This record gives sequence, C-alpha cells and structure tokens, in this order.
Amino acid sequence: MIKLNRKNSVEALIHVLFWALFTFVSLFVFTPYYWAENPFLQYFFILVVIVYTNNQILLPFFVKKKWYILYSLIFILISFLATQLYCNIFTRCGCTIMKCLSDYLWQTLTPLLFFSFIWMLFRYINQTEEVENIKQERTEMELKFLKSQINPHVLFNNLNTIYSYSLEKPDNTPDLILKLSDNLKHVLYESNAEKVSLDKEIQFINNYVTFHKIRTEGLKQINYHTSVDKDDYTIAPLLLITIIENAFKHSSINSVITIEINVKNNVLTCVSKNSFNDKLITNSNAIGLENLKKRLNLLYKDKYQLEIDRANIFTTSLILNLN
Repeated sequence: MIKLNRKNSVEALIHVLFWALFTFVSLFVFTPYYWAENPFLQYFFILVVIVYTNNQILLPFFVKKKWYILYSLIFILISFLATQLYCNIFTRCGCTIMKCLSDYLWQTLTPLLFFSFIWMLFRYINQTEEVENIKQERTEMELKFLKSQINPHVLFNNLNTIYSYSLEKPDNTPDLILKLSDNLKHVLYESNAEKVSLDKEIQFINNYVTFHKIRTEGLKQINYHTSVDKDDYTIAPLLLITIIENAFKHSSINSVITIEINVKNNVLTCVSKNSFNDKLITNSNAIGLENLKKRLNLLYKDKYQLEIDRANIFTTSLILNLN
C-alpha cells in the first residue's frame, strides 16, 4: 500500500510540474502574456480534457485491443482538429492550415505526447511489478503446496495405503510406489517451471485421485473423468489440485464425488461436485480457494471464470483459456 501510494504521488507530481512548466512556457516564451481574454488560458481547460480523455479512455482501450494503427490515426486526427480549434476559435489568427499547424500544433501535441509516454511508462512499471508478484505468488503457492504434500501426515497416509495394498494386493504395490514417487518428483522438481505440460499435470492429479479412491473405498464413490483434444497444452503447475483437494476435504462420508477435466479448443473446464457437511468446511479450505483466486488473477487475468456454489451440492467450476 505504501509503495502504491508513493507511485501515485510521483505520478501526480509529474503531472503538476509538467502543466506548470508548460503553462509558463506557453504564456511567457511563445506568446505575448496578458490575463484578459488570453487565448491560451481559454484553450487550456479544453486541452486538459483532451489530454486526460486520451489517457483514461483512448489509450487503455486501444492498447488493450492492440489497435495501434487505428489509435495512431485517431491521435493524429485529434491533434489536427484541436490545433484548428485553437487557431480559428481562440486566437482567430486567420492563418492557412499549414501556418496554423506550424505555429500552434506544438501546444496540443506536446502534452498529448508527454502524457501518453507517462501512461506507457507507468503501465510498464505496473506490468513489471505484476510479473514480480506472479513469481513471488507462484513461489509461495508452490511452497505451501509442497509443504502439504511432504507433510508427514500426508506421507504417512499414502504409505499406509501402500502398506495395506502390499498385504492384500501385492502385485499392485510397485505401481502405487511409482505413483507416489512421480507425484513427489512433480512437486519437488517439475513444478519449478512457469508452465508445465498439461499431460503431466493431469497425470499428477490421476495419481492423487487413485490414492484417494483406495483410501475411501467403500466410504465414497468417486467419478473422475478427463478429456483432452490434443497433447501440446501447457498450464501453470499445481493450479487445479486445490479444486481436487477441496472436493475430497469437503465431502461427507457415503457421498458421491464427481470430478471432470475437459480441454477443447484451448479452453480448459474443471468441475468438481460433492455433497458436504458445513462442519467439514474449515478456514484452511477457504484459504485454499482464496489462494487459487489470487494465483489465477496473477497468471491468467481476464482469461478465467471461477465459480463456487454451496447451495445443495458443493460445486467448484473453473473455465480457463490456456492461450
């Protein structure tokens, strides 16, 4: 907050200093100075409206759409028309168009160019800070998830599952050990990258669900389905697992858990549904979903929809554009 206030204060100071210097130069250097009916002082307020309309509306809109050529043409048109307005309405010089542009264009163009540059400069600074926030947030999320996965209690449960299988179904034990090893490897090493293969991320979830199916056999019914239309997608690591974890943590005994992950035309849809007990919804669950929202905002801003419904069935739905 302090850093944000400081940046806003610096930006405000730049604006004030520029307008003060620009007004001084326009009144005392390039035009005869007088207060009464001074054409520049009359035009000044219109100029301020033009400049901040450009900064607050035109620039953000056209840059977001990436319509740079169209914006450039509009920028030139605004500069031309504003200069003609100043020349013919306020100064009434009776100049030709070229003479008018030669004498007065700078008074419109200078603040427009300067504040456009300032807008882009602070936008760059904001994007740089956002990238740093993404890195920091991702590191924090990974560390939190890593801690939960290598927590002795979690490992103890998984090892107990493997041990039970070694007694009842010894032929399946090596496969479970391999799944546990793959998941630990994914969390410890592969998830350090900004993006990982979606196939690996789904395989990680497959292994996670497999352990839960074994542990809750006879207590919960788990319907798990995945569908991916091609195998070259990438995704931020450990992003979907929070949704999957909550489906198991929230669910009550003798309940049905439904998890579906579908990817088609670069759009991923992840939906989990389960009956739940209010007493099982702890603060840690809420924090997990809040952390997921923060991470989505940092990594996929304006590219996702996350909906949580606690009406009758606890439903979490994520639609994510992977482009």
